[in-house]
Amino acid sequence: MLAATANPQAPNEVKVSRPSDALAARQATDRAFTGLLLGLGAVALLVGGVGVANTMVISVLERRSEIGLRRSLGATRGQIRLQFLAESLLLSAMGGLGGMLVGAAVTILYATTQAWPAVVPAWASGGGLAATLLIGMIAGLYPAIRAARLAPTEALATT
Repeated sequence: MLAATANPQAPNEVKVSRPSDALAARQATDRAFTGLLLGLGAVALLVGGVGVANTMVISVLERRSEIGLRRSLGATRGQIRLQFLAESLLLSAMGGLGGMLVGAAVTILYATTQAWPAVVPAWASGGGLAATLLIGMIAGLYPAIRAARLAPTEALATT
């Protein structure tokens, strides 16, 4: 009825569509794109966590004599554990800040090339950094516990 009303002489030349279909397709595309980016972010966090854990395990292995010396001079297991946990948090914080800055720069660059307003929400940056620190803490927990369990005599004997 709309085509005949809009152009009574040639109703077949009028194309009628429902904007709700286009909006529904756009929303489905946005949801799929958001899910893809969240999955990519989760994989990046997993890879970063494995990298931090690997670095800290190697650090514990290479620094056995330092751990043994500190333990023989009176450092407690808790202090050794805290030292290695702090190192893993520092390592993950540096990676998280670097990733956050690169992500913001890429977002701003892309938005500028598309003549869009460049917006990087503070909650996204803060959430990404918090997730990175949480992953770094979890990844550094095992190496920190492993370092704290070393007996001073055993650690000093391997040098």
